[in-house]
Amino acid sequence: MLNIPIPIIVEGKYDREKILSVANATVITTDGFGIFNKNEKRALIRRLGEKHGVIVITDSDGAGLVIRNHVHAVLPKDKIFDVYTPEIQGKERRKAAPSKAGLLGVEGMDKEWVIKALAPFSTGAPEKTSSFTKTDFYLLGLSGGEESAKKRAALAEKLSLPTNLSCSALIEAINLTVSQEESEQALKEISGGQELK
Repeated sequence: MLNIPIPIIVEGKYDREKILSVANATVITTDGFGIFNKNEKRALIRRLGEKHGVIVITDSDGAGLVIRNHVHAVLPKDKIFDVYTPEIQGKERRKAAPSKAGLLGVEGMDKEWVIKALAPFSTGAPEKTSSFTKTDFYLLGLSGGEESAKKRAALAEKLSLPTNLSCSALIEAINLTVSQEESEQALKEISGGQELK
């Protein structure tokens, strides 16, 4: 069982149960879109994040992105550690049908993925594992070009990150969760061994 000292924000109770199945942690739910109408929930997240920040793990669909962005409006950027679920087609066991986007959410992730995603936080705020900047992305053709969005989506998919991330969010996710070697290997693979431009 992992011990995670940083509070974790998830969408719902089943996501919370998934996290607690592998970690001793403070896990707060947004109650889906309920966070938009609950001042006390936003105040709690603000208080929890003041000292060491919070980890935000939402589903990779559009709803998850909206909820994540709302949490970003509650806390300063340096107090939020974003963890992204990979875009895996499927449905959770308890549901009769897949979600609107057809993707597994946090509750549908296997325990191994959850452990790997949370392990860097077991000693507090993790160090960056890569050091990409916006300039690097521009020089690699991942921003500012006609095919940049397509290249970023391919890179995100190769790294098991959501393909709908903004350029800045993708850089942050890579720097927090992917080693420099893994990033460089993925860049080679999506470019067919050629340098991206």
